[in-house]
Amino acid sequence: MQNTIVKELAARWDGDRMQLWDEVSPALQATWHRAIAPQQTVVGVMTPQTLEELSTMVVQAQDLGCAVVPMGQGSKLGWGGLAHSSRPIVFLRMAPFNRVIDHAVGDLTVTVEAGLTLAELQRSLATAGQFLAIDPSYPNHATIGGIIATGDTGALRHRYNSVRDMVLGVTFVRSDGQLVKAGGRVVKNVAGYDLMKLLTGSYGTLGVITQVTLRVYPIPETVQTVVLSGAPDRIGQAAQTLLNSALTPIALDAISARVSSHLQLGDAIALLVRFQSIRESVQEQSQRCVDLATTLGLAATIVPPETEGDLWRRLGECMTPTDQTDRITCKIGMKSSGAIAQLLQWETQLPGLGARLHLGSGLGQLVLPATIRSTQLLAARSICQAAGGFLTVQEAPIALKQQMDIWGERGAALAMMQAIKQQFDPQRLFSPGRFIGGI
Repeated sequence: MQNTIVKELAARWDGDRMQLWDEVSPALQATWHRAIAPQQTVVGVMTPQTLEELSTMVVQAQDLGCAVVPMGQGSKLGWGGLAHSSRPIVFLRMAPFNRVIDHAVGDLTVTVEAGLTLAELQRSLATAGQFLAIDPSYPNHATIGGIIATGDTGALRHRYNSVRDMVLGVTFVRSDGQLVKAGGRVVKNVAGYDLMKLLTGSYGTLGVITQVTLRVYPIPETVQTVVLSGAPDRIGQAAQTLLNSALTPIALDAISARVSSHLQLGDAIALLVRFQSIRESVQEQSQRCVDLATTLGLAATIVPPETEGDLWRRLGECMTPTDQTDRITCKIGMKSSGAIAQLLQWETQLPGLGARLHLGSGLGQLVLPATIRSTQLLAARSICQAAGGFLTVQEAPIALKQQMDIWGERGAALAMMQAIKQQFDPQRLFSPGRFIGGI
């Protein structure tokens, strides 16, 4: 069967559009294998150049009995469950879809193709004094489609909300090859079903995102970060005070002692408070943050402007290591009221802990050595769940992913999600097994 599929695809598409698996470099094979279960047969990589070719490839993959794993640059292929199917898998690479379609500067919206990297988009928006207010993992390589498919956001969610809130319109290809459009290019749009939110965070299991319209913002005049350090209980008190105050930081992150040490911010848990606005507002809010620290007996450092951006860049790199073979990364959620205490508890229980919590949203990340046992991860998950939160494993060795349910608590929505999968993709064509409950 596999040989038949290989011959069919090789006959239909030239080398620019169809690369058979044995033609893929060993390095890329190792990277892309992070998305699939062991012993799973891979036919090759399809790279469409037009929407017509994309639709045709999806239909042909269906007809030939293949499953399809959509991807951009592959920076997050290791996230989520392992794709598995009784059918051979073909990767669908969206990198050629990388244009800015329309930038409505006055309306603060931009429409782009899904294969465009965030870094390229930010450079384009900056020429008009605007930016997309998300800070996901691997920002230099992550594509807009991949960011939306994984629902990946960061510290900026504290001020600007989630990726779902940025998406105003979406175009995607269904499992039958049909092109579907939802939403529009205006900020207020209430027509039709909210497919934008449905596709966000679906890990490519419902369709192939091809084009997205996003909300953008003016680049503020000034940005400044204040770092608070001292006794953990006082750090927790400062965090709660800031959350309940009239101050408007764009980010409020607690970091574990090991992360703080790596960033040369000391050897204890620290609190990073970031302000962004007009100069007078930033200076006033930063000073009030310093005054709060003084009142609580904490040290406060205003990061120099020339190193402020670099600090957040290094923090992001610390939590999303480039070498993904010897690390486990987890997404966590917990109530901010007990976050600092839980960080302390983890530091005594988990080796090599790197932890970051966005206190406004209650979301965060754990980075652990690949040698950690599944029982230790399950213990960490229990801590989160006991506090009304969660822990899901993003990047981990395949063997560990096979030992445990990486998603954890499924809640009451699994049956609904399975029904949605059945409606959108009844043949389980797209990324089978990568989402919750094996969807």
